[in-house]
Amino acid sequence: MPRLVKVLRVAADPNRLRILVLLRAEPLSVAELQEILGMGQSTISTHLSQLKQAGLVEDRRSGKSSLYRLAAIPEAFAPARDGLLDNLLDHAAAEIPEAPGDRAAMLRVLRKRQDRMRAFFDSVAGRLGRDYVPGKSWKSLAEALLRLMPPLTIADLGSGEGSFALLLAQRAKRVIAVDSSARMIDVGREQAVRHGVVSVEFRLGDIEEVPIGDGEVDLVFFSQSLHHALHPERALEEAWRILVPGGRIAVLDLLKHRFEEARELYADQWLGFSEAELESMLEDAGFSSVQASVVDKEPETPQFQTLLAVGDKAG
Repeated sequence: MPRLVKVLRVAADPNRLRILVLLRAEPLSVAELQEILGMGQSTISTHLSQLKQAGLVEDRRSGKSSLYRLAAIPEAFAPARDGLLDNLLDHAAAEIPEAPGDRAAMLRVLRKRQDRMRAFFDSVAGRLGRDYVPGKSWKSLAEALLRLMPPLTIADLGSGEGSFALLLAQRAKRVIAVDSSARMIDVGREQAVRHGVVSVEFRLGDIEEVPIGDGEVDLVFFSQSLHHALHPERALEEAWRILVPGGRIAVLDLLKHRFEEARELYADQWLGFSEAELESMLEDAGFSSVQASVVDKEPETPQFQTLLAVGDKAG
């Protein structure tokens, strides 16, 4: 059998085509391909071995792991080599149903790889509060960042007793805090009066049917409240509705976990969300430039992880 035919037979497998489409865009490790494709390590390694034997991929060492990339078009393709592999992969990217999801997952993986600063901040987070440094605390850092924030109209959806809303109100033009618990709203109002905060307004309402008009706020926050919504996608659609064009959304929530007791202990409707799920819900709600990443991990069991997602409402 001619070598060109053998090469094309190896490339014809749908999963190997998915790998080739990804590697054409970016060199990736086995672990990164596992995360993107949701396949086991042995399966990925077998596919890569076959592709490497066919001369379609090559690898290079990068630290303790290897990065795989698309190889130069092998001589076996001559004289039909010009554009043949590119045409094959173009068609694969357009016709394989999983390809768009693969690309979105790859972009998330690349953001993690490129975010070298996160390792630094993780190390700071591990020391801050444990090692004493005079005058240095999370509160002081939060206060400094608040002073740098421009005065905005902000909606705090699922505000609870309003601690976060009161913090934001120090700098915001106005904060509208919404919660479905009348008692929480009362506590928030009492705290605002006690501390003399006049730029925050507490409203009783559901985050899936927000008592705020269209295009009324510049920024929407969900701080550990989205996993309490019966229909989180509706809450995100409401956030899009109340934002001005050019407004932004920030969601702090739990990364998907298996601590079932949270349903009873904390009245959680959802056991967190994966990065892909939260990004997809935000995009479906109409947001653009969506990014989601894990920003904290608790050391104590069950080691909840915090997910931060941001997005824009196009102007």
